[in-house]
Amino acid sequence: MDGSLEQTIRHGRDGRVSGLPVPRLGPPRRARGLRGRRRVEPHRPFDPQRVGQLESSLWIAYYRREWVAFVRVAVVVIRRLLGLSWPSTLRASWYLLRATRRWAPCPDNDPVAARLAMERFYRLLKPHNNGPFDPAEAARLEVEWWRVHRRHQHKHPDTDERALVDALAAFYAYALGLPDRAVRPAAEERALAMRYCDQWVQAGCDLRSSLIAQKRAALVRSYTGLLAVVGQP
Repeated sequence: MDGSLEQTIRHGRDGRVSGLPVPRLGPPRRARGLRGRRRVEPHRPFDPQRVGQLESSLWIAYYRREWVAFVRVAVVVIRRLLGLSWPSTLRASWYLLRATRRWAPCPDNDPVAARLAMERFYRLLKPHNNGPFDPAEAARLEVEWWRVHRRHQHKHPDTDERALVDALAAFYAYALGLPDRAVRPAAEERALAMRYCDQWVQAGCDLRSSLIAQKRAALVRSYTGLLAVVGQP
């Protein structure tokens, strides 16, 4: 974790964080095609290293229940990854926080409220989406993988992550408009990051743990995999 983010986490106030895919978002950049026709570049460029580091910090804030730090990092992630305006970024961060806090209690969480908050989150993204995109379906698929992860984390920690990878791949495939096979490697790396994160939580959420670096590296590999496929037809 880089020093500035670590300071943000440590100075924050004292389940699962959004997948934050790289959907067919904009604002789309237009460029001249052949014979003067206009074409739309369908995906935003991003730095997998930086985004992976940021989301790693987001997970740390979530599991340590440091909600001020969570919002600070969420604003940076959403602005950097999704390129929303500042007003939309702040609203999206609020909806993400609301969804996460409704989901966080275990076992007495509120998955319906979490899903509705994530639907509002995705409605902010819909105007920038270049293809068919239903915020309700995106929210349903997202909260579904939250559910699968929680079940795995608390009830079946010794089993493999196949069901979690399936749920993540379904979410990524829908959000990005890509076939399952294209996003599955990224889903597998994200599930691996969750395994390290679950081990870190079980060990007491120590900020000095080497598991943080392992989790962050898996997230970076996941985003690198997404970046490799988002430009494919």
